[in-house]
Formats: sequence, structure tokens, C-alpha cells
Amino acid sequence: MNSRELVYKTLNFDNPERAPRQKWVLPWANNHYPEELAKLHEDYPDDFDGAPGYYAEKDISEGDPTDIGESTDAWGCKFLNYQKGIIGEVKEPLIQDEEWKDVNNIHIPREWLTIDKEKINEFCKNSDKFVFGGCCPRPFEQLQFIRGTENLFIDLMLRPQGLLDFMGKMHEFYCELLTKWAETDVDGLSFMDDWGSQKSLLINPSIWEELFKPMYKDYIDIAHSHGKKIFMHSDGYILDIYPHLVELGLDAINSQLFCMPMDELVKFKGKITFWGEIDRQNLLPYGSTEEIKDAVKLVKNNLWDNGGCIAQCEFGPGAKPENVKQVFETWNELFK
Repeated sequence: MNSRELVYKTLNFDNPERAPRQKWVLPWANNHYPEELAKLHEDYPDDFDGAPGYYAEKDISEGDPTDIGESTDAWGCKFLNYQKGIIGEVKEPLIQDEEWKDVNNIHIPREWLTIDKEKINEFCKNSDKFVFGGCCPRPFEQLQFIRGTENLFIDLMLRPQGLLDFMGKMHEFYCELLTKWAETDVDGLSFMDDWGSQKSLLINPSIWEELFKPMYKDYIDIAHSHGKKIFMHSDGYILDIYPHLVELGLDAINSQLFCMPMDELVKFKGKITFWGEIDRQNLLPYGSTEEIKDAVKLVKNNLWDNGGCIAQCEFGPGAKPENVKQVFETWNELFK
């Protein structure tokens, strides 16, 4: 069974021989533990890959967002970073006007639509891994970059027409982008938004349901109408939106499982695939290898249902390489 088949069996709850693997490696890990990381890749190769877009046009982004200094994203947002290996913050939002009358400051990166489908299909043909498309809509987060987090929260309450109009344009662009990728031979699409604080959603769940759930429904429907699987990432405590994501038919969710009660998460066992993860706030940087073993067993024992779990964790700031290794070693042992 190759990696692609393994992932499909996992997503379809079809009794795969093991949990598929995926390492999320931040530049920090490359900078601090290059030898350990190379060994990790050798011993526990990923079952996933991402297709390049082979774009005909370059977007307006400049600089490396993980380097110290300034960088600009494809929408024109300028980030300032003080620590190498992670991404900085936007200090001067593009939208300063409360009615969004300066909306022309925003560049919608239509360059992303200039993908070369033939080259992407060739890439997929030559891979035996589960291949993700090279796009990832993030409407809530991009709105924060554009407007600033505090200002956006106010806008979501007051609903200036300029905000609503731009959200419509952004969503239309994201749908067009996902459709372009769905028309290629990739296996899966993805989108993301960090919705959770440590103990709750960042906004009232009713606002999420009114404004953002319909967007996500469109993303999921686009994927499924083209025969693709679709994945989502969201940090923090997001238990409030889990039932909605299951209802919408999302195939897999990457969330911080250890920010939420396991006895609540187990209710979704067999209904959605848990795309990782293992606690990167406490266990990966500070835990022992025995505690890592226990954490992986907790996830497997509670959430595996003839599939429905992916052996994923993030090798990011503070994580001990021996703990990241232990995550994948333990997942392997549980299927012997």
C-alpha cells in the first residue's frame, strides 16, 4: 500500500495498516536542529506532499516572512519580524478607514490563478503520496492582517458595508482559486483560520456561524464536487465549531486537541479525521518521552476508528527533537 492509498483509507475509515505521517516543520527547526531533522525525515518519511503551482505570474510578495525585518505578503500587508524562524506581525494595517473607503489599498492576488495545470498533473502522476493543492484560503486571518485584529473585531460587530463588500470579493476570489486547483489531479485541498483562544472562540460562535460557516460550506462543496478531500487547520479551543464542520462534511481537521476536553472530542470519532496533533505548547517543549508516548496513546485510544487519525505534529519553537521523534515512533509501535 503506497502513501496515497494509506491516506485515503484513513479518511474513509477503511482500516489502514497504520496512521499516515506528516511533520510540520517550521524554519526554526531547520535553524536549530538540522541534523536531527534530516534523520527524522529519513526514519519517518511523510505520506503527504504539496504540488507547486508553476505560476505564469509572480505575486507582489517580497522578503522572507521568517527572517528578521520586513516582508510583504501577496495582498500587500507588511509584516515586521523580530525573531528568525517564525512569522512576525502586521503593525500598520492596510485599511485605516472605519467604513473601508480605502479598500483600494488591498491587492487581491489574482496571480495565484495563473497555475499550470499540466505541470501540476505531471507532478501528481509522478508521486505516490497524497498530494495537496498549493492554495490555502484563510479569510478570517487575512482580514486581520488587512485591518488589524482589534479593528476587525469591532467591524464584525458594526458591519460597515465596506467590510461586507470586501468579504464578498475575497470569498469569490478564494472560491475561484479553489476551483482552479480542484480541476487538477491533486488529491486534497485545504483552508485555515485560527479561531480559538486557549479556552474559547475568539468571536461569538453565532457570528462565526452567520459570516464564516457559509464560506467554509462553499470551500468544502467545491472540493467534493470535484472528487477531492478537504482539510482545515485551526489553532486554539474550537469545540464550538466542531459540530458545524462535521455537518458541512469536512474530511479532516487539524486542531490543538490538548486545548479541549478529550471526552468532548470523542463524540466526533468516526465522523471526521483528526489531522493530529500532539501538544506543542507543553508536551513537545517540556514533556518527557514517556509523557509523549502517553499522549499519542491517548489520541489513538480515544479517536481512532478504523482510521480517522493522522500522525501529525509540529516541530516548531521550543520543541525537543527527541520528543518529536517519539511521536512518530509511538504511532508506529501502536500498529505493530
